[in-house]
Amino acid sequence: MAAAVLAVTASLAGCSSTGGKRAEEARQQAASGKANVTTPRWKFAMVTHSGDGDTYWDIVQEGARQAAAKDNIEFLYSHDKEAGRQAQLVQTAIDKKVDGLIVTLAKPDAMKSVVKKAVKAGIPVITINSGQEVSRAFGALTHIGQDETVAGEAVGRELNERGKKKALCILHEQGNVGHEQRCDGIKKTFDGKVENLYVDGTNMPGVKSSVEAKLQSDKKVDTVVTLGAPFAATAAEAKKEAGSDAEVDTFDLNAKVASGLKDGTIGFAVDQQPYLQGYEAVDLLWLHRYNADMLGGGKPVLTGPQILTKKDAGKLEKLTERGTR
Repeated sequence: MAAAVLAVTASLAGCSSTGGKRAEEARQQAASGKANVTTPRWKFAMVTHSGDGDTYWDIVQEGARQAAAKDNIEFLYSHDKEAGRQAQLVQTAIDKKVDGLIVTLAKPDAMKSVVKKAVKAGIPVITINSGQEVSRAFGALTHIGQDETVAGEAVGRELNERGKKKALCILHEQGNVGHEQRCDGIKKTFDGKVENLYVDGTNMPGVKSSVEAKLQSDKKVDTVVTLGAPFAATAAEAKKEAGSDAEVDTFDLNAKVASGLKDGTIGFAVDQQPYLQGYEAVDLLWLHRYNADMLGGGKPVLTGPQILTKKDAGKLEKLTERGTR
């Protein structure tokens, strides 16, 4: 798997001394909306479980749109955090007779029948971000993302290295199997205790008050782990209000998290590289239609986890401002 991902990276960068320059020129050309290929203008749809205002999915879209521009693809994006409505959006894409479909499976039971319907209709499907375990069974060509359990295990090991004893795992979307897997992964490798705290991610003041109350009532909590970048800053505010010394760590990355890593308000972040998830999904669908290619040999294509700390903050700030990390 690592070799396959490295091969893709190498092909983008090139082998000569001018490879990096060509890669950047290609990225800029894609960003300007100019296609690099002469294949037909196919139509790809991406349907995710994102709620409104989630900056993570802005980065996924940035990658997907740049790949679509490069590959002469008409890119359609839609989302709904409610699984039934997400399934309806997939059906809409099927009705539009799209040439390729990218979908998340945060709540797989609600998505199973409609994804299989797309496959039966001859639409190639790639899953991203969530649903790795059921992706192949649903008929998808491959899955692109991080293994959530593996990512959680990486967090548990990092907490051990930092000498932590009790972690609070903040789940902001009930029913999301990926979130449960992250917290379960932490429990597998962390030598200390992990306690789950369920909050309503659509109510940020409520998230803050819930975390603050828990930190005030349990002084043994020395780590707060949020499962999405937008919640890290809120957790840091809650920690301050509670007078707690707990370290705030998070899954995913955005500009505020990069800034928090730099000033020390956030200990570390686990990046699953959402730009790659969007970019590679579109690019692989194009490769499949154009040349019957499929990266990974049917195995999931991993984009994470990557542990990021204060030493990474400087270079990350520029990339998050660009909207690609």
